[in-house]
Amino acid sequence: MKTKFAASVLSALLYAQGLLGFAALATVLLKDRAHANEIAMANDMPSGPSLLVVR
Repeated sequence: MKTKFAASVLSALLYAQGLLGFAALATVLLKDRAHANEIAMANDMPSGPSLLVVR
């Protein structure tokens, strides 16, 4: 009985660790992607003053 409980607890902990690892990896990859998009957008922007006309 105790070994089954210990095995289920260990299994749950390993599952949770896998989910947290996946979330951490996704966070790092999305952060790098967002940073690359900011750099690309900054390169596309004009460097001088801009004028917005609204009618």
